[in-house]
This record gives sequence, structure tokens and C-alpha cells, in this order.
Amino acid sequence: MTRSSSPIRLVVLALVVALCAAACGGGGETPEPLDGVAADIYGGECVGLEGDPVTIYSGRSENLMDPVLSAFECETGTEVAVRYESATNLALTLAEEGDRTDADVFLSNSPGPIGFLDQRNLLGEIDEDVLSLVDQQYRSDDDLWVGFSGRKRVAVYNIDSVDVDELPDSVFELTAPEWQDRVAIPGTNGSFQDWFTVFRQQEGDDVATKWLNDMVANGAKYYANNRSIVDAVGRGEIDLGLVNHYYNYQEAAAIGEDHRALNHDLAGDDIGSLLIITAATVIEGTSNVEGANELIGYLLSEPVQRYYTEETFEYPLAAGVQPAAILPALNASGTGTIDFDALGGGLEASLDIIEASGIANQ
Repeated sequence: MTRSSSPIRLVVLALVVALCAAACGGGGETPEPLDGVAADIYGGECVGLEGDPVTIYSGRSENLMDPVLSAFECETGTEVAVRYESATNLALTLAEEGDRTDADVFLSNSPGPIGFLDQRNLLGEIDEDVLSLVDQQYRSDDDLWVGFSGRKRVAVYNIDSVDVDELPDSVFELTAPEWQDRVAIPGTNGSFQDWFTVFRQQEGDDVATKWLNDMVANGAKYYANNRSIVDAVGRGEIDLGLVNHYYNYQEAAAIGEDHRALNHDLAGDDIGSLLIITAATVIEGTSNVEGANELIGYLLSEPVQRYYTEETFEYPLAAGVQPAAILPALNASGTGTIDFDALGGGLEASLDIIEASGIANQ
């Protein structure tokens, strides 16, 4: 006759099994199976979570990053903890936290906030095998950040209120009387702030400041971000706006033929045609260098790069992935000559100029 186990023996046995699994590296909780876009990035079975989690401060929005980070957890077994906020605010937080921060990785919607941290020696070097996944023009010269997608500046316009033959070749044309009260600017948006900082680098403070003040004097309208401008242009509330290219593609894909806005590429040598890079870096002093580099390398993997161009309509920067067929070929101004590393040093001055212009009150 077989003797049944007592409840106490069962509890002890369960504890022994659990302790053995932990001691032997047997893995922890297994993530739920992926679905939706995350499953398109990684279609295999999830592995158990183990090792140290990677803490990420993300200036990229949750709706853009969650599918990627879910796929990363499922495929690698490395858990992530994410804090979402604007890249500028997170950079200021990291500067305040210093070596007390829990962050291992910082993801920014542009290199400006990363340059801000670089000025304060808060960035660690990225492993060479990760850096090598990206062309030199899309990563820092001192190995401190790497680009993982690109957003091109364009003019989005309402096809019912703007004739094709009146579309500008340059942002400098938008200060003319014919564009009075017709143009929108996302003055406090991070990508606009970085763009304006490059504008200052390229043209000088006097020219850039005069342009912005002239735009305000010409009745330029303020919107908080790119997407709100695309929405406003699409419904005919404003004729034209300066935005990142991919928002209008996303809106057109969601609405269909009823969307009444198109992107207009400014001249290839115009500052209004700048390619702005989404960037990632390792935080100086992290105790999880391996996990941080694994995460950044994952952002540059072929499935993730395809996600960025086929789902969000950005330009891929790594893994040999070609841009989505709907995207025009890049003709952005001087992407190989712009000193993105210097953006951090000029970001604070740009914020002062933008605030002094009064654009946020328009």
C-alpha cells in the first residue's frame, strides 16, 4: 500500500524544488504569450525570466516601445522596468539623480537630451559589437549613443486649402505674407527643439532667432506636438505644419481616404528637411552593462527595424532593412555633417530662445 504524502511534506518538497531551480539557474516566471504587433516581432515561445532586470528611462512613448520591449522580454528572458516621460524631462531627472539613478538605459526621441547628459559625464560606452550594427553617421564619435530609427522633418499640408504650386522649398519662405496665420509649429516638442538647435548650429543664432521671431510675428500657431498638428491640418483647422514625417503616414493608415493631408518634402539642402535620429545609450555606472547592451542590440535587430519602418513608418538605421515602400528616399540635409553630439550643449539655449519668442502663447 502506498502511503500518501502529508500536506507538510508537500510544502517542504515544493520549497526544495523552488530553491533548487533558483540555485541552478532554472529561470523564473515565464511571460504570457505575445499577441498583436509584439508577436510579429517575435513569434516563438517565451522563455522564463532570469537574471537582473534592465531599467529603462524612455523618452519614446509607451505605445511605440511596448511591443518591442514585450518581445525582448519574451525572447531573451530579461525582464524590463520602464519609466515613460518626455526625453527632456528624463534627461533632467537623470542629471539630478546622478550616480543614484536606477536607470541602465536611456532612450531618447532625439540625440539632444543625450548630448545634455554627455556634457555631464553621465553616459557609459556602448559595446563595439552593438555600435557596429549602425553606420558611423548614425552613432556618436565617442561610442556613447547609437541611433535606432530616423524621423525626417517635413511640411504637412491640407490638400483642399493649399495648392501644390504654392508649397515652399524652404522654411524661410514661411515668414512671407502669403503664409500669415496659416502655419503650425510644435514649439515645445522635443524633436522641434532639437531641430531648432541644429538650425542654430547651421545658420547661427541671429538667423535662427530671427526666423522664429518672424514666424511668431507672421501668426504661426502653436500646437503641443506633431500629432496634434497633423490632426489639425487633416481637418482643415490649419493649412500647413512643420512635423516629423511619420505621423501623417500613421494618420492616413488609420483614417484612409478621408484624411486630407499630405507630406511635402522641402529642398534636400534646406534645414527643414533634417533627419532627426532616435537614440539609445547606456547610463554611466550601471551594474547591468550586459543587459543594457543586449537591449540596445535588440533595438537594432532585423525584426525590430522592420517594425519601425513597416508599422510606425520611420526610417530604419540598422540590420540592412530597407525603408517601407511608402517612404520616399532620404534627401535630408547633411546627416553626415551635423554634430549631433553638440546638441546637448545647445539645448538649454534653444529652450530659452523658444520661450522668449512667445510661440507657446500663439
